[in-house]
Amino acid sequence: MGTISLNSQEPTTVYPTHPRRVLLMSSSMRGGGSEQQTLLLLKHLDRRKFAPQLYLTESTGDLMEYLPDDVPVHSFEPSTKQKGLSLPGKTYRKQISHLKSLLVEQSIEVIYDRTFQMSLLAGPAAKTTRTPRISTIVSPPELALPLLVKRYRWMKRRKLRKAYRQSHKVIAVSQQALRSAKQYYGLSAQNLCTISNPVDRKRLTQLSENETVERDDRWTFACVARMTKEKGHLDLIHAMHLLEETWPEHLPGIHLWLIGDGPLRQQLKQKTESLKFHQVSFLGKQANPWKFMKAADAVVVPSLFEGMPNVVLESMSLRTPVIATRIGGTNELEIDKPTIWWVSPQAPNSIANAMIDLATRPNEVNERLDAAELLLHKNHDIQNQVRQIESLLQDACADKPA
Repeated sequence: MGTISLNSQEPTTVYPTHPRRVLLMSSSMRGGGSEQQTLLLLKHLDRRKFAPQLYLTESTGDLMEYLPDDVPVHSFEPSTKQKGLSLPGKTYRKQISHLKSLLVEQSIEVIYDRTFQMSLLAGPAAKTTRTPRISTIVSPPELALPLLVKRYRWMKRRKLRKAYRQSHKVIAVSQQALRSAKQYYGLSAQNLCTISNPVDRKRLTQLSENETVERDDRWTFACVARMTKEKGHLDLIHAMHLLEETWPEHLPGIHLWLIGDGPLRQQLKQKTESLKFHQVSFLGKQANPWKFMKAADAVVVPSLFEGMPNVVLESMSLRTPVIATRIGGTNELEIDKPTIWWVSPQAPNSIANAMIDLATRPNEVNERLDAAELLLHKNHDIQNQVRQIESLLQDACADKPA
């Protein structure tokens, strides 16, 4: 991107002769962290530089209604779905073929594939069409892949290594994710960079204030996450059991909101049946979880691993205290001053103690929230982070092979 001088005083940005046609890829728009980040990028990409489109393997999810009106949406489902015997890799090959056709039909100039599921598709499709790519790794692969991929893991790891090496640049959302990707996939330092997740503080504030949440005077904690093993819900439930005996008597009672859904929901409900005072409420999947996060006294993030957890960034933006496991990219959300009440992963005692500590030290709350606000401004500003991604997309277009 060049500049020209007007009146020999102020440089003026020179924009491309036409906005670059960029394809962002996501499995769906159900509301997970990566889907939220994809939506942010779709909203904030400079339309003078880019004309974004969205590719989904499933055209579904609560976030669909928030997509910008000028973004065309393409989906593998249902038009290319066929009934009949499903041989290993058959659907995968059809998805790649569908994506290759789309890249040609839409004259896509650069791809942004986020999550390893999307990189598995984008790598072989883009190689055929010679379309440059920017990839993003959202979790340490040495932890995420073994937990999330049960079949043909060695093959997928090999395909991912190849796909990432073919990318113009691979973005890691945290330093730990970068180090893990470098070792796990054998990527070179020149192929990697770190861009932390941005957060749209203005939008979150507006959404959280749209509706009022009714609650009583109990200390209310919220956990917002898909109910899967890696999110650590069972540790939080065990902590609630411990707090039946250890919660300070001079404080109001304690209440936990579990927001989200997933395969472990029934197991979690069974675990809570023995709680004496029914302190746990299953609120299910919410189109606006931020109003609950704003209304809660604290948000608890008991994950076993994280890349750069959106829920922590969002809680900080809403000035809601955070209790979180000291793992992965979450560690990078505290630098100079305390911002989070830290707990150990898979340690219900640690979670319970942190919940008591937060409730009994009110003077520390605003200090940590103020430090978190400074951190967000410095490292997670929406405009700054999106401009960094835009720069990589432009570089990838410029380096496209003839």
